[in-house]
Amino acid sequence: MKKKKKRICLLQCLKQYVELLIKEGLETVISCPDSACPKLGHLLENEIESMVANDIMQRYKRLQFEREVLLDPCRTWCPSSSCQSVCQLNESEVQLPQPVQCPQCSLRFCSACRADCPTGHTCQESVPITTFLPGENGSNFKSEGDEAPIKRCPKCKVYIERDEGCAQMMCKNCKHAFCWYCLESLDDDFLLIHYDKGPCRNKLGHSRASVIWHRTQVVGIFAGFGLLLLVASPFLLLATPFVLCCKCKCKRGDDDPLPT
Repeated sequence: MKKKKKRICLLQCLKQYVELLIKEGLETVISCPDSACPKLGHLLENEIESMVANDIMQRYKRLQFEREVLLDPCRTWCPSSSCQSVCQLNESEVQLPQPVQCPQCSLRFCSACRADCPTGHTCQESVPITTFLPGENGSNFKSEGDEAPIKRCPKCKVYIERDEGCAQMMCKNCKHAFCWYCLESLDDDFLLIHYDKGPCRNKLGHSRASVIWHRTQVVGIFAGFGLLLLVASPFLLLATPFVLCCKCKCKRGDDDPLPT
């Protein structure tokens, strides 16, 4: 009876875990929540469908499809909010601005700036084109310099909006840490040295005193662990013979006394 209740509880927790990821739009490939899972497996679509409501499952399939389009350089969404159709780009010129005509609403737009593209339109965008979510246009991505409110994660390519806070960003989807301005990785930059030099110098968004305090805390944590290890080392060395002796005794068994 207890095992049955435990199984029901685990299934309920798994269901809540899956529903949360889908509702928040954080994952399109849902992995096993057990950190000790030996296979590091992913839940299959039929397994997800068996534990969530139909409307949540439809949202999950929609998220999967949107991610496929986002990662496909030859497809983009129609910028019309009332259409939301997928448009095909010319594969031979996929990295260049090109006119695109929606097959559903017949809207003609530029693949780079997303603006209406009448015959003879020449886009002035010099950067490679990118894909957008349904109903999005390029106006939300344009601003002065590095202050664009929406950018894509340099690792998993999902869109991230920054409305406030510092320039050290972490993607909710893949947990990748990066600089908002130059998109350089900050995964191994615990002390935020990146903002001491180069084009991003002093652009972290925190005062110098705050940065120094952050670095002091990080160094203090590492120093504390080092000191703890140093203090514990002699005790570990003294305890080693007793541990080995106990292991040896366990292997021999209680009926096989140690030699005197």
